[in-house]
Amino acid sequence: MIFSDGGARGNPGHAAVAFVAYSVEGHLLKRYSRYIGYRTNNQAEYEALIAGLEFAVTVNAKEVSCFLDSQLVAKQLNGEYLIRNFELKKLWKKIQDLKKVFNEVRFTNVPRTNPNIEKADQLLNEALDKKELHSK
Repeated sequence: MIFSDGGARGNPGHAAVAFVAYSVEGHLLKRYSRYIGYRTNNQAEYEALIAGLEFAVTVNAKEVSCFLDSQLVAKQLNGEYLIRNFELKKLWKKIQDLKKVFNEVRFTNVPRTNPNIEKADQLLNEALDKKELHSK
C-alpha cells in the first residue's frame, strides 16, 4: 500500500513529493520525501506516486494499492478524466509503464484527512521547509 502526496507552495511553485509505504500486513516499509524543484500541484501529485511505485518495484511487489488525495490524478489514472496537459500526459505515461511491472495496481482517491495521507503531507512539508531554510 502506497499513500502518496505531492504539493507546491504556489501553483506552480517550489514543490516536494512524499509517500508512506506499507506491506500487506500493515508494516511500515518506507517513509520518503524529497524536494523536486518548481512544479504545479498536479505534477507533484504524479511525481509522488511515481516515487512510490518505483519503491514498490525495488521490494518486488506484485500488487499495489495506491492512495492519493488528488481526485484529478486518481480519476485520470482510472480513465475517468481525459488528460489535456502535456506535462501531465508525460507523467501519466510513466505510470502506465511502471504499471506493467505489477500484476495489479489500483488507484484510490482518499480524503486529505486520511491519517496516512496526513503523514505523507507532513513529510513533504518538512522537505519544503528544509529547502526554504537552506535557500535563505
